[in-house]
Formats: sequence, structure tokens, C-alpha cells
Amino acid sequence: MEATLLERIKEQLVRHEGLRLKPYRCTAGKLTIGIGRNLDDCGISQTEAYVLLENDIQNCEKQLLDEIPEIYNPLDEVRKSVLLNMCFNLGIGGLLRFNNTLAIIAAGDWERAANGMLASKWAKQVGRRAIELSELMRKGK
Repeated sequence: MEATLLERIKEQLVRHEGLRLKPYRCTAGKLTIGIGRNLDDCGISQTEAYVLLENDIQNCEKQLLDEIPEIYNPLDEVRKSVLLNMCFNLGIGGLLRFNNTLAIIAAGDWERAANGMLASKWAKQVGRRAIELSELMRKGK
């Protein structure tokens, strides 16, 4: 497709479809997002899913750096991945409610931090995920 045609149709579609950053039901009742993307019938591609994932991970890291840099920055990569995973799952607000566990992480007491993770309501809800993440926090590998 020629670049000029692509730009022309993009401008038309944005004007006609609009841009919606949150899912909505179109006039035909289909779950839609963006510029007329019909999620019910088309969904998203694997490539698009990974682009969204990378954006979400980067957003989680930004939130961790904004909210708890003194805890997050000194961690090794493995333990950073645990906090990123929990932030992704719980949102930054949910993760920040782990105030005792976060204080223990800041102190470098990996055993108690892992036990605190496992003693939470979150651990009961996510099961194996909590077990895996607590072991990563405990061992750092």
C-alpha cells in the first residue's frame, strides 16, 4: 500500500470511527476498542498482545520507580521481576498494601518476605503463582 493512501484512509477512519482508549459496545453491539477494532470478531494478534504486554510492564516499572524507588532500585533482577509481576497482577495500589512485606524486602530479609507473600489473601487467590514468586524472592534465582 502506498504511504499516501495509508495516511488518507487512517485520517478517514479516525474521523469516522473515533478513537476510544477503553472498550465499548459499538452500535452493532460488538466489543470495540481503539479506532473501530472489533474485539468480538477480530480480537488482537499475538504481536499486538506482546506490544501491550511490554507497555504494561514498562508502566509497572514506572509506577514502582515513582512509588517505592528505595525498595525497587537496590533489588537484583530476579527480585525486581517479582515486584513487577505482583504490580502487574495487583496494580500498584494493591502491591503497596503489602507494606509489612515491602519493609521486610527493603531490609533484605528474603525468607520473611517470602513468608509474608505466602501468608496473604493474594497468595490464596493466585495459588501457584504466589508459590513461584515467593521462591524467587526467597532464593533470588
